[in-house]
Amino acid sequence: MLAENCYIVSDETKECMIVDCGAYGPAEQQAISKYITDNELKPVLYVLTHGHFDHILGSKWLCETYNLQAVICERDAELYKTFRTDCQAFGFTVDYDLPAIGRCLNDGNEVSFGSHTFKAINTPGHTKGGMCYYCADENVMFSGDTLFRNSIGRTDFPGGSMFQIIQSLRMLMQLPDETEVYPGHGPKTSIGYEGASNPYLDR
Repeated sequence: MLAENCYIVSDETKECMIVDCGAYGPAEQQAISKYITDNELKPVLYVLTHGHFDHILGSKWLCETYNLQAVICERDAELYKTFRTDCQAFGFTVDYDLPAIGRCLNDGNEVSFGSHTFKAINTPGHTKGGMCYYCADENVMFSGDTLFRNSIGRTDFPGGSMFQIIQSLRMLMQLPDETEVYPGHGPKTSIGYEGASNPYLDR
């Protein structure tokens, strides 16, 4: 309903990392399961870019189906735990709590699956614990709601800060221009493109 992006990231080992499962209903859940089955993948890692409800709606289903535990920034752990309250505030009714967090990350920590490692970059501004996941070997980053194509994440929710998100974005702009960016909403982009055309950014 909110057009949130869920990513399934795999490599030659067939292991995969899942990013931000917002699958709200059976149709979305079945689409994810079908992709995993059709490609003979083994989910071994589930990471969250932040704790907003639209990015974690499918966490209970995903964790129970594939025996996973969510990985999230320590600063957003409380936001994850108030999931049901946040849903109600936006008019969504859910009758379940989310499973316990498996691991809390801080800036600079790493997560791995298969033959790939991603560095967690804390990018506060949209939430206190916004995380981007960056793989230098592949020049790819999952940016959550920090950076979008031609835009940035909202800062008017509790825990948001325009000052902090601008600082976070300036840090991300130090990555190579060819870095492909996969955001939490909307189409993919790149660091070079955003540095040249995003009205919120300067170099």
